[in-house]
Amino acid sequence: MRRLFPVTDETAARTLDQGEWSLAELAAAYAYPTSGDGAPRTWLRANMVSTLDGAAQHDGRSQPISCAADMRVFGTLRALADVVLVGAETVRQEGYRPARARSEFAAAREAAGQGPAPAIAVVSGGLDLDFSLPLYTSPLVPTVVLTGTDAPADRVAAAERAGARVIVAGEGRRVDPVRAVAALAGLGYVRQLTEGGPRLLGQLVAAGVLDELCLTLSPMLTAGDAQRIAGGPGVSVPRRFALASLLEEDGFLFGRYRRP
Repeated sequence: MRRLFPVTDETAARTLDQGEWSLAELAAAYAYPTSGDGAPRTWLRANMVSTLDGAAQHDGRSQPISCAADMRVFGTLRALADVVLVGAETVRQEGYRPARARSEFAAAREAAGQGPAPAIAVVSGGLDLDFSLPLYTSPLVPTVVLTGTDAPADRVAAAERAGARVIVAGEGRRVDPVRAVAALAGLGYVRQLTEGGPRLLGQLVAAGVLDELCLTLSPMLTAGDAQRIAGGPGVSVPRRFALASLLEEDGFLFGRYRRP
């Protein structure tokens, strides 16, 4: 892996090595920002992958357009996060399981006051979820389910029986992104990561709550009608993000874009 931006004397020397970056180096490259006193502040970043022609998936899943380096970044971003926010459809399609504890990050997470693994927070208005799965019944950290005021009472009860923590963060069967981010921060989950899918990411973008996008650009072409990384209604004025860093390995580009 090599750093393309920003480049200093130090990063230029490291670039010439072009070996596989250690997990500690990746963690430093993707560290969450802090407030003036060094404490973590509420920060929502997204991690997505896209092909050259804009596809976020192939045959309904992101894995076919990913690579080993992308998975290292994926694991590092999870290891840095307090919580992983994900849409119900992505949970179903990608077969989500609880986040696992990783020994390589155990000391850093303990020093940061974090639990052994990030919590998973599932966004679902109707709670059409299989609460018998390990994601709900046996996570290291209880899974959070974000829903609306009109979520079916029997499904709320099923989620709670399975061990999930149900939080109302919207009216009707809609989850309000602003309320969802605030609710998670209220639980102490300020280092937030979303892995989509496209519908959820589109809602976060439209609500103006996304602080950072970590985008892997895959050197692949798929054609077809696969979803983009963000879907749903467009914003009235395109939102400009600034490039914070750019890494490359084996033709894959790993960009970080932050809200100015």
